[in-house]
Amino acid sequence: MGAITSAELNFLIFRYLQESGFVHAAFTLGYEAGIHKGGIDGNLIPPGALITIVQKGLQYIELEANTDENDEDIAKDFALLEPLEIITKNVEELQQIVKKRKREKFQSDRDKDKGKEKERMEEHERHPGGEREKERHDKEKELERDKDRAERDREQDKEKEKQYTDRIDKGNPEEDSLAGGGPTPMEISTTAHEISSADVTVLEGHSSEVFACAWSPAGSLLASGSGDSTARIWTISDGPCGSIAQSSPPCVHVLKHFKGRTNEKSKDVTTLDWNGEGTLLATGSYDGQARIWSRDGDLKQTLFKHKGPIFSLKWNKKGDFLLSGSVDKTAIVWDTKTWECKQQFEFHSAPTLDVDWRNNNSFATCSTDNMIYVCKIGDQRPVKSFSGHQSEVNAIKWDPTGSLLASCSDDWTAKIWSMKQDKCVYDFKEHTKEIYTIRWSPTGPGTNNPNQQLLLASASFDSTIKLWEVEQGRLLYSLAGHRQPVYSVAFSPGGEYLASGSLDQCLHIWSVKEGRILKTYRGSGGIFEVCWNKEGSKIAACFSNNTVCIMDFRM
Repeated sequence: MGAITSAELNFLIFRYLQESGFVHAAFTLGYEAGIHKGGIDGNLIPPGALITIVQKGLQYIELEANTDENDEDIAKDFALLEPLEIITKNVEELQQIVKKRKREKFQSDRDKDKGKEKERMEEHERHPGGEREKERHDKEKELERDKDRAERDREQDKEKEKQYTDRIDKGNPEEDSLAGGGPTPMEISTTAHEISSADVTVLEGHSSEVFACAWSPAGSLLASGSGDSTARIWTISDGPCGSIAQSSPPCVHVLKHFKGRTNEKSKDVTTLDWNGEGTLLATGSYDGQARIWSRDGDLKQTLFKHKGPIFSLKWNKKGDFLLSGSVDKTAIVWDTKTWECKQQFEFHSAPTLDVDWRNNNSFATCSTDNMIYVCKIGDQRPVKSFSGHQSEVNAIKWDPTGSLLASCSDDWTAKIWSMKQDKCVYDFKEHTKEIYTIRWSPTGPGTNNPNQQLLLASASFDSTIKLWEVEQGRLLYSLAGHRQPVYSVAFSPGGEYLASGSLDQCLHIWSVKEGRILKTYRGSGGIFEVCWNKEGSKIAACFSNNTVCIMDFRM
């Protein structure tokens, strides 16, 4: 048997971190270990591989500990050891523990047999010759009990089915969420229209997971960023999606973040963003460099200053500044006229996970140090500091008017902050696991949809999405259609619909007004990000199986 290499072990740990939702830890490991340079095809690794291998190793050691050179055979009911014992003790110590437990088990079994024999003799004295009749009577009673249990189970199943049907008829999504675990695949099909694969355009070309995607605001261009150290700009036709409707594959520009074969550290693309005109694309990479590309795929500029992977990259609305946040604990504002560092902000004591502009000159940053800072170009200290989260802050987003800041954290909470006070305005605690991302609806005063109320969506590893009504700070809907962690949510441009993507390989489109699933697409990999085009007519989703899928949206 060949020994496992360090590269193979690192890859298994990397996949375990991804599957468990530890995305930032996976990014860091991938960067430092150069995971994607190892030549390992991730598609060949089954889910849960590391756990399976570790479990088999424990079983092997346990088997070895239950066998010594004097044993001719291994007992089928050999003594079980605790995992911690197997990890911390050598085989000789484990064998001694097993022998002791076998002796104790043997003594215990002998005592039990003596007790049973005594009971049998006493029963025989009470009912001479009646043991067979008693056994027959006991079996009949047990069969009758089994029959009763089966009947009760059937009645309970009927009642549950009736309750679920009643909830669907009434359109009460909050009750659905309280049922726990979300609808089963069969139940989802009764509430949503299934999007056929024939109506989906699948973009292939990446050779690793696709982490990010973004539509250009100025046309039918879609950008995607992958773990294969490339980004791609796809030209998507205005016609309907699907293999039948697509007469030819879409045009694509491949944006290589490396030059030929290289021994440098991984340059996997972690984040990307278009400028307001859709003429330039910015990409952030594991190598700590930001790159600026034309819409035709030409590299215009490479920005060197960060000393760690870039996890977030945003243009301001005016387009004269680009903001980046990095694992090196800093955020940098770049002047897009000169492409020089305008100012570097070094306030955090741990990696910067997200950045977001408030207006053209001020922005917010968040970090694994649990802190949020509001900064302004030219100021040497934060304009505002928000503390209150008890674990790392994964994402921050300003509302459409820049008056409220939303944040979400591994402490299972989402919070809303105001520049007018130090403590959070609202503290939403209804999630039961880490919240990975948040999104504001494009609605409310000062938006293109002023007559609709402002909402906040939060997506969590508890497999739910929650919609919050911000004016009163209350939970509007708990959307429980997914069965695994939800990584991405996105409102349609009109704010009427919400798209969500999960590791359960499903993309759901929800009615914001009714809080129910309208359409569902089932892919063949976990979904890392979803996004709408500016018209709200197409949705893109990037998958862990190296593809990007595009589907039409019509009601």
